[in-house]
Amino acid sequence: MRRVISARTRQTVFGGSKMRPEVWAAMREANAAQVDMNELHAKAGARIAGMTQNEAAYVTSGSAAGLVLCAAACITGRNPALMDRLPFTDGLKNEIVIHRFQRNHYDINIRQAGARLVEIGSHRQTHPWELEEAIGEKTAGIFYFPGRYAGGNILKLETIIEIAHEKNVPVVVDAAAQLPPSSNLWRYTREMGADAAIFSGGKSIGGPQNTGIILGRKEIVEACAMMGSPRYSVGRPMKAGRDDIVGLLCALDHYLDGGETDQYAHNERWCEFYMERMSGMKGLSPRVRRPNSLGQDLPEVVIEIDPETLGKSRDAIVDALWACEVRVQVGISGESEIFLSPDPLTDADAEYLWARLVEVVS
Repeated sequence: MRRVISARTRQTVFGGSKMRPEVWAAMREANAAQVDMNELHAKAGARIAGMTQNEAAYVTSGSAAGLVLCAAACITGRNPALMDRLPFTDGLKNEIVIHRFQRNHYDINIRQAGARLVEIGSHRQTHPWELEEAIGEKTAGIFYFPGRYAGGNILKLETIIEIAHEKNVPVVVDAAAQLPPSSNLWRYTREMGADAAIFSGGKSIGGPQNTGIILGRKEIVEACAMMGSPRYSVGRPMKAGRDDIVGLLCALDHYLDGGETDQYAHNERWCEFYMERMSGMKGLSPRVRRPNSLGQDLPEVVIEIDPETLGKSRDAIVDALWACEVRVQVGISGESEIFLSPDPLTDADAEYLWARLVEVVS
């Protein structure tokens, strides 16, 4: 296989983040010892909850697993008899309310728990009364997706939480890629009042790719833990190993103790580098976009391609970069633009990407 350098943010399809040496060291140490996994989950969750100013936390095998477990927890609460029925939910509160505009690839993970999706709003506008009307006797929860799935045509999260809590319905925020800022780890839950928030461990945090975190109220997080591995329930296949959990703890500790600052500085430095190098280059019109394509508070460089000046189309440039000895993956934006996110790149990767781009457009 040929190696890939991806400038399309820290995406799962290209392996997510590159872990720091101390994370690898912590994982090797954890791998050398067997432990009670229920105890490790409980103690790691308590540690993460303290680090993120939340009531409780649970480590999952990724954010998608967090969606399954949170949907299941909304349906069953902490009732083991109901947990044993999943994913068969006839007769239970099994409806999850979601904005029509926010329907996305991860719907399947909510439905894996046996949930049925109830849409509100349109692609143009959503009214508060639509949410009020959608909440009924079978409503188990409301799911909200910030970042690139948020827009002026959906209800504000504050409005959703207020309406939902008036009717005693929990709100879950899928914030998988919404770091930085690190304050989001407690903003959605402790400050805004959402019942749970889900984050990826393998993106900005820089932990193992197959990890995620559920944060929030003790009741809903405990229900998630009751159905997660190593328990025998709907979340049993979604296993985070002892080395994964310890690696995530190490990575989160670093991220909250200077790692986020380093991330900002890295992205800003390389965006400045690309902007300076492209200044005056014919056929390329760069600009800095912030937030980036995932809705993160990070800069990235968007480049408009002029095919007449360069003698090649945007798509031809993208294909040529992918055909390099070490494949280069850039993002596609609009009809004639590419974008470069420095976030997944090492300094060596960023240099290599620039050298190949210059070759391709020359």
